[in-house]
Amino acid sequence: MSARLSRRSLLVGAAALATVAGPLGSVARAAAKTPKVLVIGLDGTLLSRIKDADAPHLGALMAGGLTAASPLYANPLAPTLSGPGWSTIITGVWPDKHHVKDNNFTGSDFTQYPDFLTRAETAKPGLGTYAIASWNPITTTVFSAKVDTRVNTPSAEYDTGTTSRLVTQLASGSADAHFVQLDGVDEAGHAHGAASQQYLDAIHAVDASVGKFVAAVTSRASYANESWLILITADHGHTDPGGHGGSSWQERQTFLIANGAGISAGSTRYDIKMPDVAVSALAHLGIAIDPAWGLDGRPLQQPAPDAFDALRPQLHTPVDESGIGAGVIGFTHTPPAGWSVDNTAMGTGGVTEWRGWSFTTDEFWTKAERDQQRESNIRARNVFAVADGDEWSDKAVTGSFDSTLISPAFPVTAGRAATLTYTTFYRQEAPQKGEVLVSYGGGTPVGVKAYTADTSSRTENLTLQVPAGASTAQVRFRYTGGNNWYWVIDGVKITAS
Repeated sequence: MSARLSRRSLLVGAAALATVAGPLGSVARAAAKTPKVLVIGLDGTLLSRIKDADAPHLGALMAGGLTAASPLYANPLAPTLSGPGWSTIITGVWPDKHHVKDNNFTGSDFTQYPDFLTRAETAKPGLGTYAIASWNPITTTVFSAKVDTRVNTPSAEYDTGTTSRLVTQLASGSADAHFVQLDGVDEAGHAHGAASQQYLDAIHAVDASVGKFVAAVTSRASYANESWLILITADHGHTDPGGHGGSSWQERQTFLIANGAGISAGSTRYDIKMPDVAVSALAHLGIAIDPAWGLDGRPLQQPAPDAFDALRPQLHTPVDESGIGAGVIGFTHTPPAGWSVDNTAMGTGGVTEWRGWSFTTDEFWTKAERDQQRESNIRARNVFAVADGDEWSDKAVTGSFDSTLISPAFPVTAGRAATLTYTTFYRQEAPQKGEVLVSYGGGTPVGVKAYTADTSSRTENLTLQVPAGASTAQVRFRYTGGNNWYWVIDGVKITAS
């Protein structure tokens, strides 16, 4: 995207992280305090360049709160453009639900998946909501008319006008939830590239705006009785020469800086995803998340790490893969405690990283081979398990790919139903097959689901009928094939009824 009005879109509001720590956290959150949210969208901003720039206000918020880098999708799910990016952030769902694929918002479904300020207004009509953007489609198209105040900054005023108007609102206004989008960094990225001094200068300029926002919040007469959560994010990254929309790692970069009471100063997270911003903001406002809404985000205040995430400190750099980058840490074959991998039927040779089930990260796995839809693995978080016959076969192999990932024994109730939940993403090419088998009380595994067709990223919830006399259930994920595609598994658990 090139022109100022042909790029940006939809930044969604503040993730409900607690209250603002760091510059805003001198007063501890108390139950009686009024929750307030400020979501700041810095269009086209790279977290790595924030760290390189003269950005003291952003640096202070990072030092006093949480920082989380987060990868985006790419085509065919959606390109790394502002329309899909801001829509994802603001609605709390991925493009396969909100259906925004470009900056024209063609086919969007904001009726079923409205913006987080509209959800706040619906749940608590007494709340005050305010949205302002330098890129007007955010406030005219993504945020609905139900939002109390939507401000389209005149083009001639650009970020200067957006900043001054929000400062006035923050200093003396009564709104409870705010969203703002600043466009200058993306403008510099298109004109000069992310590797330029002009890009760093643009980050310095939006950092000054962020400083004014924080000062306006802390100067409020009612500040001591308020619990503020500040969330700062971006809709996409930029290439060094300038531009976005493709599948490169730089273009797929987003982040979240969260500052508020209850957030550990200087903390880092690896499990944050773009839809978490909207959901976290709603949670901070005291709005219960209805499962019927079908949101993809989860409150940042309620982390839910799984066993695979504990493997992050054990991940290795590449062995055979040459395109990932020598310093990128991202795979291990050693399962977490209680888990195992059965490779007794596994072929030999092939690419070391993918010989049998592997545990990896988005960066490592997608860099192994771009544009084969690995970027569409949107619902796995942090470290996940992969069986990838395609990448394994990039070196000479003997035999076929036949590997089984085996869970610990989960407690269940005899004679009662239980639910097997896991996140999956499966791409098919015959004779490949994915099988889910469950054994009860150490008995013979029984198939409960088979994958023989493409399955988009989703969370599965399979009902299990526990036989009489069984107190445990164990899951096996068996992947068989050759030079075919792959299977992703994450977030495995069994919940007894």
